[in-house]
Amino acid sequence: FWILPYVAMGVFLLMTIQRYGQRTFTYSSLSSQFLENRRHFWGSVPFHYGVLFVLMLHLAGLFIPDVILAWNAAPFRLFVTEVTGLAMAVITLVGLINIVMRRLNVSKARTVTTVSDWIVYALLGVQIISGIGVALFHGWGSSWCATSLTPWLWSLVTLQPDTSYVTALPWLVKLHVINAWLVIGFFPFTRLVH
Repeated sequence: FWILPYVAMGVFLLMTIQRYGQRTFTYSSLSSQFLENRRHFWGSVPFHYGVLFVLMLHLAGLFIPDVILAWNAAPFRLFVTEVTGLAMAVITLVGLINIVMRRLNVSKARTVTTVSDWIVYALLGVQIISGIGVALFHGWGSSWCATSLTPWLWSLVTLQPDTSYVTALPWLVKLHVINAWLVIGFFPFTRLVH
């Protein structure tokens, strides 16, 4: 919890700069949307909207934890936040499943799918499923995230990592956190960098 974040961010930054400098035109999704638009829609749209919403909730926990905790002080608002986040995570998972099924079942899409695509789909699958698991089995994550993960992340930013915030967290949360760093570290090697 103190080495992996730095390695992942270092790889992310260095490889992003290197890739942009040497292979600028690889910064695209190399979309296969033109190969079969209807299935592409049912994968891409739910995935993108779901992941953006969930990511915004995570970033809110990082940048405005006091606001999140004040919002969560009312049980109904906490419940609405948690249910909405869970619903958007499920929508993200449905989108990812549709994307993967399309890649498997449409021969033209399968042809343009690379090994790095399959790796990133697996990493994203683990990330989404572990996040849903955290929401289902370790509730009120928006509150404990603001009190545990946010201070740990800021300790990393200040180059004074304090792993005491995360060592006592459940194994599923730890899996979610570790996998997030793996996604970040692998990101520059994929077409998802777009």
